[in-house]
Amino acid sequence: MKRLNNIPSYRSMKSLFAFGMSVLILSSCSQKSGTTGWKINDKKNGGFHVNTKYKGQETAPGLVFVEGGTFTMGRVEEDFIKDWNNVPRQVTVSSFYMDEFEVTNADYREYLYWLRRVFDYDYYPEIYRSALPDTLVWRDKIAYNETYVENYLRHPAYNYYPTVGVSWVQAMKYCSWRTDRVNERILINEGIFNEMHEQTDAEHFNSEVYLYKQGEYTQQNKKGLPDYNPNSVYGKEGRPARIEDGILLPKFRLPTEAEWEYAAYGNIGNRSFDRTVEGNKYPWSGTATRNGEKKGRGDMLANYKRGNGDNMGPGGYLNDQADITIQVGFYPPNDFGLYDMAGNVAEWVMDVYRPLSPEDVNDFRAFRGNQYTSLDDNYEDIGSLEVLQDPQYASDSSIIRLPGELPVRDVTVEENLNRRNYQQSDYRDYLDGDKESSIYYDQDLDEGQNAMYDYAQNTLIGNTVRVYKGGSWKDRAYWMSPGTRRYLEEDQATDFIGFRCAMDRVGFQNLDSKRKKETKEIKQKKFKRYKRS
Repeated sequence: MKRLNNIPSYRSMKSLFAFGMSVLILSSCSQKSGTTGWKINDKKNGGFHVNTKYKGQETAPGLVFVEGGTFTMGRVEEDFIKDWNNVPRQVTVSSFYMDEFEVTNADYREYLYWLRRVFDYDYYPEIYRSALPDTLVWRDKIAYNETYVENYLRHPAYNYYPTVGVSWVQAMKYCSWRTDRVNERILINEGIFNEMHEQTDAEHFNSEVYLYKQGEYTQQNKKGLPDYNPNSVYGKEGRPARIEDGILLPKFRLPTEAEWEYAAYGNIGNRSFDRTVEGNKYPWSGTATRNGEKKGRGDMLANYKRGNGDNMGPGGYLNDQADITIQVGFYPPNDFGLYDMAGNVAEWVMDVYRPLSPEDVNDFRAFRGNQYTSLDDNYEDIGSLEVLQDPQYASDSSIIRLPGELPVRDVTVEENLNRRNYQQSDYRDYLDGDKESSIYYDQDLDEGQNAMYDYAQNTLIGNTVRVYKGGSWKDRAYWMSPGTRRYLEEDQATDFIGFRCAMDRVGFQNLDSKRKKETKEIKQKKFKRYKRS
């Protein structure tokens, strides 16, 4: 294998990518280490395994690729509410994947059906109940909305409308469930895993158990992967997939606030070389909320409330064609190919809310809300029928581990004393909300209390308060600007907040190694009504 300094023109990005591919090819052919010369993927030589044929991350169902970059995060219009909670600043967002559409009622009902089918409802009623959206969010003391209470979640007329009544906690659990179902399907499609039609209680597929407790699923191997370890315990059936194989995908999760805002603006259509010539106010170009093009001129570009008593315009020509939410994908996408990033429903993001978060967080992969955990080795059986609950909540939505999942614990200061980047578990309050800056500086407080903001006494800002972004069917146009931000308790739900999932992009930040120097023109897809096959 040639050494790096013998490769011509390797400093250019294109050549570097080509070199990387050539290394993989050479490694695949020679099967030798480029640093020691010893053979790899060889039973006779100890069995060290490297996937030399990795072709890049697979795009999971429903996701689209969002190429990251730098952008000005924050307010782009007058702060007439005077919150002063989103000061503009430049940040960098890594490339990631995001749901093309908001999670719909049909999507969420698939999750509910799986929970009820796998976990015996007579034995574990709290598991299914903890995931149910709060359909009573539709009720209003002086309005008649019972039709939505009874029909919105389950009637086929609303199949592809965004799901609402889901708390931040429930949305995160949906993301975990989706991770397992997608990875399970990948293993089956790769011919590694048998379909498990009779999954019940603790005997269901879980990605972390599969990766970290591989003996649990060995009997489910259909074929397994080659094991070059001469002392392999797996035998002829082959071994389970590992992280090193690059087959399983990273976890689904909620997007961070920075990711959501970057994706919503979709400013790549305004790029000239490596600079943005003019940023968007909304997820589309211009400052109007109606279509200005000749074809479709005057049509609304999002589903929102235009004024008191005006949810959809006069009869005969409804302006946004929806009294409440509308089926996802009804309006044109932004330049990333993402639908409904303005209007329809606002969306949960991962971040804990702080008024000064925009100034406090890092300028690379900005996020507030880290709570570091570790797998808990002090357990007897991952198949335990015990359902653990978080003691800080009283409702069923507080379930933090299902049967068959690996329990976790908070990391401790004692085990991280020699670290410089972090030591404790909970950094939701980092650089903000400290006791010394509060009126309680001389008092003993319960652990987890946010003294600075005097949560639930003088403010509603605390460590369990999460950010939600974007406008909704219930909001005026101001909230459709991606720079705006609001907050709500993580275990609360409304009739105008939904969510969509995101996933990290690992490795190369582009999908295509070719770089175009001219201005990149992004053509929006034709206006269409969304249909699912």
